[in-house]
Amino acid sequence: MSTPSTSPDEFTYKAAGVDIAEAASLVGDIGVLRGRTEGKRRLMQSFGLFAATYDLSGYKEPVIMTGCDGVGTKLELLLEHDLLETAGKDLVAMNVNDILTTGGDPLMFLDYVGIGRIDKTQIKRLIAGMAEHLESCDCILAGGETAEMPGIVPDGVVELSGFCVGAAEKKDLIDPNTIEVGDVLVGYPSDGFHANGWSLIRKILKAFPGEVSRDELVALLAPTRLYHDVVAGLRAASVSIRAMAHITGGGLPENLERLLGDKGADLRIPRWELGAVPKVLSHVEDQEAVKTFNMGWGWVAVVPAAKADTATGFHTGAKVLGEIVGRHGVRVQVG
Repeated sequence: MSTPSTSPDEFTYKAAGVDIAEAASLVGDIGVLRGRTEGKRRLMQSFGLFAATYDLSGYKEPVIMTGCDGVGTKLELLLEHDLLETAGKDLVAMNVNDILTTGGDPLMFLDYVGIGRIDKTQIKRLIAGMAEHLESCDCILAGGETAEMPGIVPDGVVELSGFCVGAAEKKDLIDPNTIEVGDVLVGYPSDGFHANGWSLIRKILKAFPGEVSRDELVALLAPTRLYHDVVAGLRAASVSIRAMAHITGGGLPENLERLLGDKGADLRIPRWELGAVPKVLSHVEDQEAVKTFNMGWGWVAVVPAAKADTATGFHTGAKVLGEIVGRHGVRVQVG
């Protein structure tokens, strides 16, 4: 029986679709972008080792917090409209904002990018978006993983996950157990739908083609905003923060109920009139929209009623949305 002839180069990792040299060169290419994220904070050891290290000796009683998240189905539209930098920003904000709710400082961020074949330009644009958001909140891009997976990740698709590590002094941790009946909930505006609810939005766009123009859709795809400025503003104004919530999947009710225990909240929010948002929401019942979207409020802080004016005064668009009540559950009225 004859043995099929094979080329010496046929059974190599590169021939199987994975180019290690290309992946290694990418690390050097993103060095400048990554370096921008080391300003006030720096890694303890060199970047590029098997794990990243950060010196916590500046804290007296450090507590660390971690989180991970992705961009969800919004990513499909971001790729379709070539908004790669926005995808990178979304990935950072979905993780950093969660760390901020604890009272912690976001210290280090790591990304995971899964792709069928390495496209250095595409990946550098994703990293550029990440770096811009991370630089603005003094969080280090500490490392990550780019996985080239031919045959597993289809062409034109990118998988994204993010991971953030934060720290705080033990005494500075925010404790939702301090929430009292009569406290108020202050909302801080979002820049759009952020990175939640896009499975429903995509269904609406498919059912009503042409109702939302391309320019309007691009505006709706605005990146998830960071709320580090809100937290800094509350601290600078010496507002006693009972709790903070990042309004993501589940909307105001689910995200606030995590904090309230046996208490509840009554909220009244205005109709969301941003850009083409009303066109999308016209196809969704109010209570379904409230359970799905942030409804224009990406961040909510619970503060004493006496501090309501202080908590709204430093930030344009901030508004008291409601108050804490003794009954379990969050009720949201629109209009």
